[in-house]
Amino acid sequence: MARYVAAIDQGTTSSRCIIFDHKGDICAVAQKEHRQIFPKPGWVEHDGAEIWRNVETVVKQALKSLKIKPADLAAVGVTNQRETTLLWDKATGEPIHNAIVWQDTRTDRLIKTLGGEKGQDRFKKKCGLPLATYFAGPKIRWLLDEVKGARKRAEKGEVLFGTMETWIIWKLTGRHVTDVTNASRTMLMNLKTLDWDDDLLSAIGVPRAMLPEIRSSSEVYGEATGVLKGVKVAGALGDQQAALFGQTCFEVGDGKCTYGTGGFMLLNTGEKPVRSRNGLLTTVGYKIGEAKAVYALEGSIAVAGALVQWFRDNVGLVETAPDIEALAGTVKDNGGCYFVPAFSGLFAPYWRSDARGVIAGLTGYVTKAHLARAVLEATCWQVREVVEAMNADSGVDLICLKADGGMVANNLLMQIQADVLGAPVIRPKVIETTCLGAAYAAGLAVGFWPDQAALKANWKKSAEWTPKLDAKTRENHYRKWKKAVLATMNWTDEDD
Repeated sequence: MARYVAAIDQGTTSSRCIIFDHKGDICAVAQKEHRQIFPKPGWVEHDGAEIWRNVETVVKQALKSLKIKPADLAAVGVTNQRETTLLWDKATGEPIHNAIVWQDTRTDRLIKTLGGEKGQDRFKKKCGLPLATYFAGPKIRWLLDEVKGARKRAEKGEVLFGTMETWIIWKLTGRHVTDVTNASRTMLMNLKTLDWDDDLLSAIGVPRAMLPEIRSSSEVYGEATGVLKGVKVAGALGDQQAALFGQTCFEVGDGKCTYGTGGFMLLNTGEKPVRSRNGLLTTVGYKIGEAKAVYALEGSIAVAGALVQWFRDNVGLVETAPDIEALAGTVKDNGGCYFVPAFSGLFAPYWRSDARGVIAGLTGYVTKAHLARAVLEATCWQVREVVEAMNADSGVDLICLKADGGMVANNLLMQIQADVLGAPVIRPKVIETTCLGAAYAAGLAVGFWPDQAALKANWKKSAEWTPKLDAKTRENHYRKWKKAVLATMNWTDEDD
Protein backbone atom coordinates (compact mmCIF):
# COMPACT_ATOMS: atom_id res chain seq x y z
CA MET A 1 0.00 0.00 0.00
CA ALA A 2 1.27 3.47 -0.92
CA ARG A 3 2.50 5.31 2.18
CA TYR A 4 3.07 8.80 0.81
CA VAL A 5 1.65 11.65 -1.27
CA ALA A 6 3.89 14.00 -3.26
CA ALA A 7 3.42 17.63 -4.18
CA ILE A 8 5.14 19.54 -6.97
CA ASP A 9 5.38 23.26 -6.23
CA GLN A 10 6.30 25.24 -9.32
CA GLY A 11 7.08 28.60 -7.74
CA THR A 12 8.31 32.00 -8.85
CA THR A 13 11.97 31.42 -8.04
CA SER A 14 12.25 27.64 -7.84
CA SER A 15 10.55 24.28 -8.32
CA ARG A 16 10.20 21.86 -5.43
CA CYS A 17 9.00 18.37 -4.71
CA ILE A 18 7.92 17.56 -1.17
CA ILE A 19 6.75 14.13 -0.03
CA PHE A 20 4.34 13.87 2.91
CA ASP A 21 3.17 10.99 5.08
CA HIS A 22 -0.32 10.31 6.45
CA LYS A 23 0.19 12.75 9.35
CA GLY A 24 0.98 15.56 6.94
CA ASP A 25 4.63 15.60 8.02
CA ILE A 26 7.43 16.29 5.55
CA CYS A 27 9.47 13.20 4.68
CA ALA A 28 11.57 14.47 1.76
CA VAL A 29 12.29 17.79 0.06
CA ALA A 30 14.14 18.69 -3.12
CA GLN A 31 14.38 22.16 -4.64
CA LYS A 32 16.04 23.83 -7.62
CA GLU A 33 16.05 27.48 -8.64
CA HIS A 34 15.47 28.67 -12.21
CA ARG A 35 16.63 31.80 -14.01
CA GLN A 36 14.85 35.13 -13.68
CA ILE A 37 14.93 36.76 -17.11
CA PHE A 38 14.56 40.56 -17.34
CA PRO A 39 14.46 41.61 -21.04
CA LYS A 40 13.40 45.19 -20.22
CA PRO A 41 12.56 47.22 -17.10
CA GLY A 42 9.31 45.85 -15.67
CA TRP A 43 9.45 42.70 -17.81
CA VAL A 44 9.97 39.32 -16.10
CA GLU A 45 10.16 35.97 -17.92
CA HIS A 46 10.86 32.30 -17.18
CA ASP A 47 12.01 29.53 -19.50
CA GLY A 48 9.24 26.91 -19.50
CA ALA A 49 11.52 24.16 -20.79
CA GLU A 50 14.08 24.88 -18.06
CA ILE A 51 11.34 24.73 -15.45
CA TRP A 52 10.14 21.34 -16.68
CA ARG A 53 13.70 19.96 -16.56
CA ASN A 54 13.99 21.25 -12.99
CA VAL A 55 10.69 19.61 -12.03
CA GLU A 56 11.95 16.27 -13.32
CA THR A 57 15.18 16.75 -11.37
CA VAL A 58 13.56 17.58 -8.02
CA VAL A 59 11.07 14.70 -8.31
CA LYS A 60 13.95 12.26 -8.86
CA GLN A 61 15.91 13.76 -5.97
CA ALA A 62 13.00 13.62 -3.53
CA LEU A 63 12.26 9.98 -4.36
CA LYS A 64 15.95 9.08 -4.09
CA SER A 65 16.41 10.81 -0.72
CA LEU A 66 13.52 8.83 0.76
CA LYS A 67 14.68 5.66 -1.03
CA ILE A 68 11.27 5.04 -2.56
CA LYS A 69 9.85 4.48 -6.04
CA PRO A 70 6.86 6.14 -7.76
CA ALA A 71 4.77 3.09 -6.82
CA ASP A 72 5.08 4.14 -3.16
CA LEU A 73 3.12 7.33 -3.89
CA ALA A 74 -0.67 7.25 -3.65
CA ALA A 75 -0.94 10.41 -5.76
CA VAL A 76 0.76 13.67 -6.68
CA GLY A 77 -0.68 17.18 -6.50
CA VAL A 78 0.56 20.29 -8.27
CA THR A 79 0.64 23.87 -7.04
CA ASN A 80 2.04 26.85 -8.86
CA GLN A 81 2.82 30.52 -9.28
CA ARG A 82 -0.63 31.40 -10.52
CA GLU A 83 -0.85 34.06 -13.21
CA THR A 84 2.43 33.24 -14.97
CA THR A 85 1.49 32.55 -18.59
CA LEU A 86 2.98 30.05 -21.03
CA LEU A 87 2.05 29.17 -24.63
CA TRP A 88 3.36 26.03 -26.28
CA ASP A 89 3.13 24.09 -29.52
CA LYS A 90 0.66 21.22 -29.11
CA ALA A 91 2.50 18.98 -31.58
CA THR A 92 6.07 19.46 -30.41
CA GLY A 93 5.44 20.31 -26.75
CA GLU A 94 7.90 23.22 -27.02
CA PRO A 95 7.11 26.71 -25.64
CA ILE A 96 6.71 29.32 -28.38
CA HIS A 97 7.98 32.10 -26.08
CA ASN A 98 9.29 32.44 -22.55
CA ALA A 99 6.60 32.42 -19.87
CA ILE A 100 5.45 35.89 -18.85
CA VAL A 101 5.63 36.03 -15.05
CA TRP A 102 2.84 37.36 -12.84
CA GLN A 103 4.98 40.36 -11.78
CA ASP A 104 5.52 41.47 -15.39
CA THR A 105 4.10 44.89 -16.37
CA ARG A 106 4.39 44.81 -20.17
CA THR A 107 0.59 44.73 -20.61
CA ASP A 108 0.18 48.13 -18.95
CA ARG A 109 -0.93 49.93 -22.13
CA LEU A 110 -3.17 47.03 -23.16
CA ILE A 111 -4.85 47.21 -19.73
CA LYS A 112 -5.65 50.88 -20.29
CA THR A 113 -7.02 50.12 -23.76
CA LEU A 114 -9.20 47.27 -22.46
CA GLY A 115 -10.55 49.47 -19.67
CA GLY A 116 -11.55 52.24 -22.04
CA GLU A 117 -14.25 54.52 -20.68
CA LYS A 118 -15.44 51.85 -18.22
CA GLY A 119 -12.08 51.74 -16.50
CA GLN A 120 -10.38 49.23 -14.23
CA ASP A 121 -13.56 47.46 -13.09
CA ARG A 122 -14.94 46.74 -16.57
CA PHE A 123 -14.90 42.94 -16.10
CA LYS A 124 -14.95 42.73 -12.29
CA LYS A 125 -18.62 41.73 -11.97
CA LYS A 126 -18.04 38.55 -14.00
CA CYS A 127 -14.51 37.53 -13.07
CA GLY A 128 -13.99 39.20 -9.67
CA LEU A 129 -10.77 40.90 -10.77
CA PRO A 130 -9.80 44.46 -11.69
CA LEU A 131 -7.98 45.10 -14.94
CA ALA A 132 -4.32 44.84 -13.98
CA THR A 133 -1.04 43.64 -15.47
CA TYR A 134 -1.06 40.89 -12.81
CA PHE A 135 -3.55 38.55 -14.49
CA ALA A 136 -3.08 35.95 -17.22
CA GLY A 137 -5.71 36.94 -19.83
CA PRO A 138 -3.99 40.12 -21.02
CA LYS A 139 -0.63 38.29 -21.02
CA ILE A 140 -2.12 35.71 -23.42
CA ARG A 141 -3.41 38.53 -25.63
CA TRP A 142 0.06 40.16 -25.69
CA LEU A 143 1.69 36.91 -26.78
CA LEU A 144 -0.91 36.30 -29.48
CA ASP A 145 -0.36 39.84 -30.79
CA GLU A 146 3.44 39.81 -30.63
CA VAL A 147 4.51 36.26 -31.57
CA LYS A 148 4.29 35.83 -35.34
CA GLY A 149 1.55 33.40 -36.40
CA ALA A 150 0.52 32.62 -32.82
CA ARG A 151 -3.06 33.87 -33.07
CA LYS A 152 -3.98 31.89 -36.20
CA ARG A 153 -2.48 28.74 -34.75
CA ALA A 154 -4.18 29.29 -31.39
CA GLU A 155 -7.56 29.65 -33.09
CA LYS A 156 -7.00 26.17 -34.58
CA GLY A 157 -5.96 24.73 -31.19
CA GLU A 158 -2.38 24.20 -32.41
CA VAL A 159 -0.97 26.50 -29.72
CA LEU A 160 -2.04 25.84 -26.12
CA PHE A 161 -2.19 28.12 -23.10
CA GLY A 162 -1.54 27.19 -19.52
CA THR A 163 -0.53 28.59 -16.21
CA MET A 164 2.30 26.55 -14.77
CA GLU A 165 0.20 23.79 -13.18
CA THR A 166 -1.38 23.16 -16.61
CA TRP A 167 2.08 22.96 -18.17
CA ILE A 168 3.29 20.49 -15.51
CA ILE A 169 0.15 18.32 -15.72
CA TRP A 170 0.36 18.31 -19.52
CA LYS A 171 4.01 17.25 -19.42
CA LEU A 172 3.18 14.51 -16.89
CA THR A 173 -0.03 13.15 -18.41
CA GLY A 174 -0.68 14.71 -21.82
CA ARG A 175 -3.97 16.11 -20.46
CA HIS A 176 -4.72 19.81 -21.06
CA VAL A 177 -6.50 20.82 -17.85
CA THR A 178 -6.53 23.53 -15.20
CA ASP A 179 -8.35 23.80 -11.90
CA VAL A 180 -10.92 26.42 -10.90
CA THR A 181 -8.52 28.33 -8.65
CA ASN A 182 -6.02 28.96 -11.44
CA ALA A 183 -8.75 29.60 -14.00
CA SER A 184 -10.15 32.26 -11.68
CA ARG A 185 -6.88 34.24 -12.07
CA THR A 186 -7.05 34.64 -15.84
CA MET A 187 -9.89 37.24 -16.10
CA LEU A 188 -11.46 34.76 -18.54
CA MET A 189 -13.56 32.58 -16.17
CA ASN A 190 -17.05 33.45 -14.98
CA LEU A 191 -17.07 33.17 -11.18
CA LYS A 192 -20.63 31.87 -11.10
CA THR A 193 -20.56 29.31 -13.93
CA LEU A 194 -16.93 28.28 -13.29
CA ASP A 195 -16.44 28.09 -17.07
CA TRP A 196 -14.71 30.22 -19.67
CA ASP A 197 -16.93 33.20 -20.47
CA ASP A 198 -17.49 33.99 -24.16
CA ASP A 199 -17.98 37.72 -23.52
CA LEU A 200 -14.69 37.94 -21.61
CA LEU A 201 -12.87 35.88 -24.25
CA SER A 202 -14.15 38.14 -27.00
CA ALA A 203 -13.38 41.39 -25.18
CA ILE A 204 -9.85 40.39 -24.18
CA GLY A 205 -9.14 38.61 -27.46
CA VAL A 206 -8.39 35.02 -26.48
CA PRO A 207 -9.58 32.01 -28.57
CA ARG A 208 -11.39 29.29 -26.61
CA ALA A 209 -9.64 26.57 -28.64
CA MET A 210 -6.31 27.23 -26.88
CA LEU A 211 -7.69 27.03 -23.34
CA PRO A 212 -7.51 24.02 -21.00
CA GLU A 213 -10.55 22.24 -19.58
CA ILE A 214 -11.53 23.61 -16.17
CA ARG A 215 -11.73 20.89 -13.49
CA SER A 216 -12.07 20.75 -9.71
CA SER A 217 -9.06 21.10 -7.41
CA SER A 218 -9.26 17.50 -6.21
CA GLU A 219 -9.85 14.71 -8.74
CA VAL A 220 -7.79 12.34 -10.87
CA TYR A 221 -6.72 14.23 -14.01
CA GLY A 222 -4.66 11.39 -15.43
CA GLU A 223 -1.83 8.95 -14.84
CA ALA A 224 1.73 10.18 -15.04
CA THR A 225 4.43 8.94 -17.37
CA GLY A 226 8.17 9.49 -17.14
CA VAL A 227 9.64 10.28 -13.71
CA LEU A 228 6.33 9.54 -11.95
CA LYS A 229 5.20 6.69 -14.17
CA GLY A 230 1.94 5.17 -12.96
CA VAL A 231 1.22 7.78 -10.27
CA LYS A 232 -2.19 9.44 -10.34
CA VAL A 233 -2.06 13.21 -10.81
CA ALA A 234 -5.00 14.11 -8.64
CA GLY A 235 -4.81 17.64 -7.24
CA ALA A 236 -4.14 21.17 -8.46
CA LEU A 237 -4.41 24.52 -6.71
CA GLY A 238 -2.86 27.92 -7.28
CA ASP A 239 -0.20 28.46 -4.65
CA GLN A 240 -2.17 30.80 -2.40
CA GLN A 241 -5.32 28.72 -2.49
CA ALA A 242 -3.17 25.67 -1.79
CA ALA A 243 -1.84 27.41 1.33
CA LEU A 244 -5.41 28.25 2.40
CA PHE A 245 -6.28 24.56 2.04
CA GLY A 246 -3.05 23.41 3.68
CA GLN A 247 -3.77 25.67 6.67
CA THR A 248 -7.18 23.89 6.86
CA CYS A 249 -9.09 27.18 6.56
CA PHE A 250 -12.31 25.31 5.86
CA GLU A 251 -14.76 27.51 7.78
CA VAL A 252 -16.20 30.87 6.72
CA GLY A 253 -14.00 33.55 8.28
CA ASP A 254 -10.84 31.39 8.40
CA GLY A 255 -7.86 33.15 6.86
CA LYS A 256 -4.11 32.93 6.31
CA CYS A 257 -1.21 34.97 4.96
CA THR A 258 1.58 33.40 2.94
CA TYR A 259 4.94 35.16 3.00
CA GLY A 260 6.84 34.19 -0.13
CA THR A 261 8.13 36.08 -3.16
CA GLY A 262 4.98 38.14 -2.75
CA GLY A 263 2.57 38.26 0.18
CA PHE A 264 -0.94 36.88 -0.09
CA MET A 265 -3.76 36.92 2.42
CA LEU A 266 -6.90 34.89 1.78
CA LEU A 267 -10.16 34.75 3.74
CA ASN A 268 -12.68 31.92 3.30
CA THR A 269 -16.07 33.49 2.41
CA GLY A 270 -18.05 30.30 1.83
CA GLU A 271 -20.06 29.10 -1.17
CA LYS A 272 -20.97 32.53 -2.51
CA PRO A 273 -18.49 35.05 -3.95
CA VAL A 274 -18.18 38.27 -1.92
CA ARG A 275 -17.61 41.44 -3.94
CA SER A 276 -14.92 43.70 -2.53
CA ARG A 277 -15.39 47.45 -2.16
CA ASN A 278 -11.89 47.95 -0.81
CA GLY A 279 -9.44 46.83 -3.47
CA LEU A 280 -9.43 43.08 -2.76
CA LEU A 281 -9.89 40.26 -5.25
CA THR A 282 -12.80 37.84 -5.35
CA THR A 283 -11.42 34.44 -6.22
CA VAL A 284 -12.15 30.71 -5.97
CA GLY A 285 -10.63 29.26 -2.80
CA TYR A 286 -10.97 25.57 -3.74
CA LYS A 287 -13.39 23.00 -5.13
CA ILE A 288 -13.15 19.44 -3.87
CA GLY A 289 -14.51 16.95 -6.39
CA GLU A 290 -18.26 17.30 -6.91
CA ALA A 291 -18.75 19.56 -3.87
CA LYS A 292 -19.64 23.21 -4.38
CA ALA A 293 -16.83 25.70 -4.90
CA VAL A 294 -15.63 27.66 -1.88
CA TYR A 295 -14.76 31.31 -2.55
CA ALA A 296 -12.28 33.68 -0.93
CA LEU A 297 -11.33 37.31 -0.67
CA GLU A 298 -7.67 37.91 -1.43
CA GLY A 299 -5.24 40.70 -0.79
CA SER A 300 -2.21 40.37 -3.07
CA ILE A 301 1.14 42.03 -2.35
CA ALA A 302 3.58 41.98 -5.26
CA VAL A 303 6.86 42.19 -3.35
CA ALA A 304 7.59 40.57 0.03
CA GLY A 305 10.42 38.01 0.08
CA ALA A 306 11.48 39.37 -3.32
CA LEU A 307 12.59 42.54 -1.51
CA VAL A 308 14.92 40.53 0.73
CA GLN A 309 16.27 38.82 -2.39
CA TRP A 310 16.81 42.27 -3.99
CA PHE A 311 18.55 43.49 -0.83
CA ARG A 312 20.88 40.49 -1.08
CA ASP A 313 21.49 40.22 -4.84
CA ASN A 314 21.14 43.75 -6.23
CA VAL A 315 22.68 45.87 -3.49
CA GLY A 316 24.71 43.21 -1.64
CA LEU A 317 24.03 44.39 1.91
CA VAL A 318 23.65 40.80 3.16
CA GLU A 319 25.27 37.59 1.92
CA THR A 320 22.28 35.31 2.48
CA ALA A 321 18.58 35.99 2.94
CA PRO A 322 18.52 34.76 6.58
CA ASP A 323 21.30 37.27 7.43
CA ILE A 324 18.80 40.10 7.23
CA GLU A 325 17.20 39.06 10.53
CA ALA A 326 20.44 39.42 12.48
CA LEU A 327 21.31 42.72 10.78
CA ALA A 328 17.84 44.23 11.33
CA GLY A 329 17.91 43.00 14.94
CA THR A 330 20.88 45.23 15.78
CA VAL A 331 18.63 48.34 15.78
CA LYS A 332 15.43 48.93 17.73
CA ASP A 333 13.53 50.65 14.90
CA ASN A 334 13.83 51.81 11.28
CA GLY A 335 15.53 55.12 12.10
CA GLY A 336 12.70 56.98 10.36
CA CYS A 337 13.23 55.13 7.07
CA TYR A 338 10.41 53.49 5.05
CA PHE A 339 10.84 51.27 2.00
CA VAL A 340 7.84 50.82 -0.33
CA PRO A 341 8.83 48.12 -2.86
CA ALA A 342 6.51 49.03 -5.74
CA PHE A 343 8.89 47.40 -8.25
CA SER A 344 5.98 46.24 -10.43
CA GLY A 345 3.47 48.82 -9.29
CA LEU A 346 1.23 48.46 -6.25
CA PHE A 347 -1.19 45.55 -5.88
CA ALA A 348 -3.92 45.41 -3.21
CA PRO A 349 -5.56 47.59 -2.15
CA TYR A 350 -4.34 50.24 -4.64
CA TRP A 351 -3.88 48.50 -8.02
CA ARG A 352 -1.56 51.21 -9.36
CA SER A 353 0.68 50.02 -12.19
CA ASP A 354 2.14 53.55 -12.44
CA ALA A 355 3.80 53.26 -9.01
CA ARG A 356 7.49 52.52 -8.51
CA GLY A 357 9.52 51.81 -5.40
CA VAL A 358 10.75 54.49 -3.01
CA ILE A 359 12.91 54.72 0.10
CA ALA A 360 11.55 57.62 2.14
CA GLY A 361 12.76 59.37 5.29
CA LEU A 362 16.48 59.00 4.64
CA THR A 363 18.81 61.01 6.87
CA GLY A 364 22.49 60.80 7.70
CA TYR A 365 21.54 58.74 10.76
CA VAL A 366 20.26 55.78 8.72
CA THR A 367 22.58 52.74 8.47
CA LYS A 368 22.33 49.49 6.54
CA ALA A 369 20.79 47.96 9.67
CA HIS A 370 17.96 50.51 9.55
CA LEU A 371 17.48 49.72 5.87
CA ALA A 372 17.34 46.01 6.69
CA ARG A 373 14.66 46.74 9.31
CA ALA A 374 12.72 48.84 6.78
CA VAL A 375 12.87 45.93 4.31
CA LEU A 376 11.21 43.60 6.83
CA GLU A 377 8.70 46.24 7.91
CA ALA A 378 7.68 46.82 4.27
CA THR A 379 6.05 43.39 4.13
CA CYS A 380 4.32 43.92 7.49
CA TRP A 381 2.86 47.32 6.60
CA GLN A 382 1.57 45.98 3.29
CA VAL A 383 -0.13 43.12 5.14
CA ARG A 384 -1.64 45.68 7.55
CA GLU A 385 -3.22 47.53 4.60
CA VAL A 386 -4.69 44.29 3.26
CA VAL A 387 -6.04 43.31 6.69
CA GLU A 388 -7.80 46.67 7.02
CA ALA A 389 -9.43 46.19 3.60
CA MET A 390 -10.46 42.66 4.55
CA ASN A 391 -11.95 43.80 7.86
CA ALA A 392 -13.97 46.44 5.99
CA ASP A 393 -15.26 43.98 3.36
CA SER A 394 -16.08 41.17 5.80
CA GLY A 395 -17.32 43.32 8.67
CA VAL A 396 -15.24 41.25 11.10
CA ASP A 397 -11.97 42.39 12.72
CA LEU A 398 -8.96 40.09 12.55
CA ILE A 399 -8.51 38.11 15.78
CA CYS A 400 -5.27 36.36 14.85
CA LEU A 401 -3.25 35.70 11.71
CA LYS A 402 -2.15 32.26 10.53
CA ALA A 403 1.19 32.75 8.78
CA ASP A 404 3.07 30.42 6.43
CA GLY A 405 5.63 30.46 3.64
CA GLY A 406 9.41 30.70 3.57
CA MET A 407 9.67 34.09 5.29
CA VAL A 408 7.96 32.96 8.50
CA ALA A 409 11.20 31.30 9.62
CA ASN A 410 12.27 34.91 10.36
CA ASN A 411 11.22 35.38 14.00
CA LEU A 412 11.86 39.13 13.96
CA LEU A 413 9.57 39.52 10.94
CA MET A 414 6.81 37.67 12.77
CA GLN A 415 7.20 39.88 15.87
CA ILE A 416 7.12 43.03 13.73
CA GLN A 417 3.98 41.72 12.03
CA ALA A 418 2.23 41.17 15.36
CA ASP A 419 3.28 44.68 16.45
CA VAL A 420 2.06 46.27 13.21
CA LEU A 421 -1.29 44.46 13.30
CA GLY A 422 -1.91 44.72 17.03
CA ALA A 423 -2.95 41.05 16.86
CA PRO A 424 -1.30 37.66 17.48
CA VAL A 425 0.52 35.87 14.65
CA ILE A 426 0.58 32.06 14.63
CA ARG A 427 3.02 29.83 12.75
CA PRO A 428 2.00 26.20 12.08
CA LYS A 429 4.24 23.20 12.63
CA VAL A 430 4.44 22.62 8.86
CA ILE A 431 5.16 25.99 7.23
CA GLU A 432 5.24 24.52 3.72
CA THR A 433 1.46 24.76 3.56
CA THR A 434 1.41 25.45 -0.19
CA CYS A 435 2.80 22.01 -0.93
CA LEU A 436 0.76 20.50 1.89
CA GLY A 437 -2.47 21.87 0.41
CA ALA A 438 -1.69 20.36 -3.00
CA ALA A 439 -0.85 17.04 -1.35
CA TYR A 440 -4.07 17.13 0.67
CA ALA A 441 -6.15 17.78 -2.47
CA ALA A 442 -4.50 14.88 -4.30
CA GLY A 443 -4.73 12.56 -1.29
CA LEU A 444 -8.44 13.27 -0.80
CA ALA A 445 -9.12 12.42 -4.44
CA VAL A 446 -7.67 8.91 -4.08
CA GLY A 447 -8.82 8.19 -0.52
CA PHE A 448 -5.40 8.52 1.13
CA TRP A 449 -7.17 10.83 3.60
CA PRO A 450 -10.88 10.11 4.19
CA ASP A 451 -12.19 13.65 4.58
CA GLN A 452 -11.34 17.24 5.50
CA ALA A 453 -11.82 16.53 9.20
CA ALA A 454 -8.80 14.22 9.05
CA LEU A 455 -6.77 17.04 7.53
CA LYS A 456 -7.83 19.46 10.25
CA ALA A 457 -6.69 16.97 12.89
CA ASN A 458 -3.18 17.14 11.40
CA TRP A 459 -2.80 20.92 11.94
CA LYS A 460 -0.47 21.85 14.82
CA LYS A 461 0.78 25.23 16.11
CA SER A 462 4.55 25.76 16.20
CA ALA A 463 4.89 29.31 17.60
CA GLU A 464 2.91 32.45 18.42
CA TRP A 465 3.86 36.12 18.64
CA THR A 466 1.83 38.74 20.51
CA PRO A 467 2.01 42.53 20.03
CA LYS A 468 4.58 44.44 22.12
CA LEU A 469 4.29 47.86 20.46
CA ASP A 470 1.95 50.41 22.03
CA ALA A 471 -0.97 51.59 19.92
CA LYS A 472 0.13 55.25 19.69
CA THR A 473 3.57 54.37 18.31
CA ARG A 474 2.07 51.82 15.93
CA GLU A 475 -0.39 54.31 14.44
CA ASN A 476 2.28 57.01 14.13
CA HIS A 477 4.51 54.66 12.13
CA TYR A 478 1.52 53.60 9.99
CA ARG A 479 0.81 57.25 9.14
CA LYS A 480 4.40 57.65 7.96
CA TRP A 481 4.12 54.46 5.91
CA LYS A 482 1.01 55.85 4.17
CA LYS A 483 2.93 59.02 3.28
CA ALA A 484 5.68 56.92 1.74
CA VAL A 485 3.13 54.95 -0.32
CA LEU A 486 1.75 58.18 -1.79
CA ALA A 487 5.26 59.06 -2.97
CA THR A 488 5.36 55.96 -5.22
CA MET A 489 2.38 56.94 -7.35
CA ASN A 490 2.26 58.63 -10.78
CA TRP A 491 5.91 57.74 -11.36
CA THR A 492 5.76 56.17 -14.82
CA ASP A 493 5.00 58.25 -17.92
CA GLU A 494 3.56 57.31 -21.31
CA ASP A 495 7.06 57.13 -22.83
CA ASP A 496 8.44 54.71 -20.19
